[in-house]
Amino acid sequence: MAKLRFAVWLPTYAWADAGPEHVRRLTQSIRTCEQHGLDVWVIDHLLAAPGLYGVAWLEPLSVLAYAAALTQKVRLATGILVLPVRHPVVLAKEISTLCHISGSRFVLGIGPGWYTREFDVTGSRIEERGGRTDEILEAVTRLLSRPNASYQGRYYQFQDVTIDPRPPALPEIWVSGGSRVPDPHEHDVPFISRTVLDRIVKCGNWLSRCSGKQEWVKRDWAEIQRHAGATGKNPAAITFGHCNFVHLVETNDHARALAESREPFLRVMGTHRSYEHLQECYMIGSIDRIKDRIADLVDAGLRYLVLGPVTDDPGQIDLLARHLVPDFA
Repeated sequence: MAKLRFAVWLPTYAWADAGPEHVRRLTQSIRTCEQHGLDVWVIDHLLAAPGLYGVAWLEPLSVLAYAAALTQKVRLATGILVLPVRHPVVLAKEISTLCHISGSRFVLGIGPGWYTREFDVTGSRIEERGGRTDEILEAVTRLLSRPNASYQGRYYQFQDVTIDPRPPALPEIWVSGGSRVPDPHEHDVPFISRTVLDRIVKCGNWLSRCSGKQEWVKRDWAEIQRHAGATGKNPAAITFGHCNFVHLVETNDHARALAESREPFLRVMGTHRSYEHLQECYMIGSIDRIKDRIADLVDAGLRYLVLGPVTDDPGQIDLLARHLVPDFA
């Protein structure tokens, strides 16, 4: 079986009742990732989306700056950063700073987002998300690559801008996207669109969504491979990554694991989707069942897996390192 690299979505949950203990647990989670050599990823949700998620998350770039001070070896990544709610010049400065203070360990995971209200309150429209994402990615790349950069796009324009200090090399870029179980109030669809395919093939690293069924993830990967070949790129040059939520229970009793995972999952995910629906999308159940699900994706081509505990207990990261990593590393 091919080797699999693991990372952790930090539990940066912005609980309404979060206090000093939450910060202590987050700090310990970061240190535990460093101890086990697990890359640190952070989620970006500006606002809570009631019914789809029961919580918002802390601001990701600020958390990564904090993580940079607590770590020395693991990579630090946005998974994913919603580009259209940001301005490319400000974002380029934030990225250059993270690259500088982390010793170039920063990884840029990006996507167009999906929650309409986040676009409304930041001055854009969700219908523009694809175009804005592509422009921001192009503009940021230009700003991080050269002095006196200029850009003329439909949504963003600037002249003669120099960002210092620029990183010695551009950060690795991961593109998120793929089929999502549709919600009647949002704009996502149960297939991967042509614009997303183009973005993934161009960047060469795909982070598949966990909001679609497992078979959909594999179907999307096959479509990416076909699209790469059709556009003249070697399909083998594209890396398949996957992100998912998990709650590990030290038992191989599947029913018990489902029962113990229910409350933490519903706290994060809200009540809009049934627990049965969540089990289709997320890694819920006994450790053996979760291993089987991971192995199925590895057989399909998975090489990088980001798992997000649905509690802020650092012990979940220890369990991941003990029970999952050795079988695939």
